[in-house]
This record gives sequence, structure tokens and C-alpha cells, in this order.
Amino acid sequence: MTTDRRPARALILDFNGTVSLDEHIVFEVFQELFAEQGRPLDAETYERELAGMSDPEIAWAWLGRDHPAAAEVIAERDRRYRARTADGSTVPESIRAAVRLAAEHVPVAVCSGAARSEISSTLGAAGLMDAIDLIVAAEDVPRGKPAPDGYVEAHRRLAPGLAAGDVLAFEDTEVGVVSALAAGLRCIAVRGTMGDDRLGVAERIVPELDAAIVREVLGL
Repeated sequence: MTTDRRPARALILDFNGTVSLDEHIVFEVFQELFAEQGRPLDAETYERELAGMSDPEIAWAWLGRDHPAAAEVIAERDRRYRARTADGSTVPESIRAAVRLAAEHVPVAVCSGAARSEISSTLGAAGLMDAIDLIVAAEDVPRGKPAPDGYVEAHRRLAPGLAAGDVLAFEDTEVGVVSALAAGLRCIAVRGTMGDDRLGVAERIVPELDAAIVREVLGL
């Protein structure tokens, strides 16, 4: 895909695997919870079928929407995740610096399929809450990624005066990239959760969200 070199005028960031390098924790928690329900989950299947979906939709997809324990699994996933990320260490300093730099120049939002409590807890521990203008979490939209609902809502609330093409998303999963593009946004993929073959629909693929890429995309 041709790279768009126009400076972005707003950024919308995925959370798990993009800002917080925690996809291994997300998988481990779901793996534990699903095993407790007699539905074991392996890493390959998680990456192929579930990674990037919202927390509720992962639980519903694997257990069934009508499973009697689905609601408790979703709630317990939130509790266990927050217990393991309470120190903010899943957000490395390079990403913290990138987010702070971006926030000095353009509006910045987080759009995620995680619960608001998880996002706020981790961002707060990493000292980034004051750099984020808006959080759109799983409970804020009717459909999770790859549906465009989250990114449409984030764009509407973060930068309603900007054309969608002026807003750039960062994502680490295929369903996230598809979601951002379906909302009309530009999207750059970051490596780590999936191989490049799954991310190729993005504008381009970069090693991580860091200050160098923020300077480039903002034209600084």
C-alpha cells in the first residue's frame, strides 16, 4: 500500500500490544480462565482467531455468548489483568516518550477492546493519563474490532472538525487495522503481536510506537 506522507493532525492509539506491550499477559489470563471452564486455548489459535477482538467478544467467541460463566470470565479477566499490570511496566519508557511527544502537538486518543478500568489503571501507573484526551473502551461501542465502531466514535469525539484522512491510528493486530481503515482513518501497524503477513493491509509496518515515528508522522 502507498504510504501517505501528509502530517497527521490527530492520533488514535490501540492499547493492548501497541501502547501496553501486554499481549502475552492478555493471552495468559484468557488461557487460564478458559481452562478453568474446560475449554483450553493454545497460543496459535488465540493469534489466528481471537487476538485484537474486544474482551467480551473473545469470551463469547470461545465459550459461547450464552455460556453461564461468560460474564464472570469477562469480569475476572479484568481483575487478573489489572493485578499483573498495576506497576505500569508493560508501557516501556520509549512508548511513554512517544505518547507525551504526540500529546504536545495533536489530540491523542486510545481506542481499545479492553475495559476502561484496565486502560485507565495501566495508563495511570505509567504516568500517561494526562497525555490522553479520550479513551474509547469496549463498553463504549456496540461492536468491537474489526467493526469500525470504536474508531468512528473516537474520531467523532476527539477531532470532529478533521477529515478522517487527517487522523492516524496505530494498531498491532489485523482486526485492528481493518477496523481503523473501515472507519476511514489512516493506519500504521506495529510489530510484536502478529507477523507482517497479517498486517500488510496497513499503510506501513514499523517496529514500535516510538518518538521517531511520532516525529515523522506529525511532520516535526
